[in-house]
Amino acid sequence: MIRHATNVVRGYRTQDGAGVSLVRVLGDQTARDFDPFLMLDSFDSTNPDDYTAGFPLHPHRGIETVSYVREGAMHHRDTMGFEDTVTSGEVQWMCAGSGVEHEETIPAARRLLGVQLWLNLPAAEKMAHPTYHAVKRDTLESIALDGAVLRLLAGRFVEGNGKVHQGFVGDHLPLDYYELTVEPGRSVEIPVGEDRSILAFTLEGPALVGGLALGEKTATKLVDGDRVSIAANGEGPSVVLLMSSVALREPIAWGGPIVMNSTEELRQAFRELDEGTFIKEDIRDL
Repeated sequence: MIRHATNVVRGYRTQDGAGVSLVRVLGDQTARDFDPFLMLDSFDSTNPDDYTAGFPLHPHRGIETVSYVREGAMHHRDTMGFEDTVTSGEVQWMCAGSGVEHEETIPAARRLLGVQLWLNLPAAEKMAHPTYHAVKRDTLESIALDGAVLRLLAGRFVEGNGKVHQGFVGDHLPLDYYELTVEPGRSVEIPVGEDRSILAFTLEGPALVGGLALGEKTATKLVDGDRVSIAANGEGPSVVLLMSSVALREPIAWGGPIVMNSTEELRQAFRELDEGTFIKEDIRDL
């Protein structure tokens, strides 16, 4: 059965970091409906003044950040000692776990296009060991479908003939993350688990998703079924990001860059930031 679209959210223009202009799509007001997907920010600009200020050093706890750069570049540096740059077509995946501080700088490019997703961590794993992993272009598989190309950004994809494609897998919540480029006038059906929480986002161009016409930079939750239908209903191709995970159905206490399960856990995190005890691992400072 084809899943149908609900909870349609169109992004709005705002600023974050040191003045980065972006489109915020999901946030604290949508967290329960889109569980376990917390935040989704979209970047799309040909003006470097919109983004080169970057995101100075800031903390995270209790979440994973998954950044996909379709065009442009993003440089990451953190208190775990990782320093890395992802460029066009690559992914950076950071599990903040018990606590990490990082900064992201964004060099000027012809165009910056991409998204950052915040994925919640289960209560039992909020204080997990922080990790960082970059998924480079040469490890990402492109799968030709009838009328579309699927890039496997993370997780696994099972074709209709039963062939299994495996990509990078995180240590906590499962995440199947696909970029689908659908040719004009064509459509695809993507198999998904019936028990999964499914998010779709129109990165470029309009699309018909789950039977509903969506404009660009729009997210929707897809419910009830084992397939997702996506059609390119504009003049050009449609680029849609499809994300599949499992709902946690746990309390959410959200304070800025930290997401825990209770107000007291949030207070504890901010006390530790003030006291200099936030970083729990024996890792090198910036």
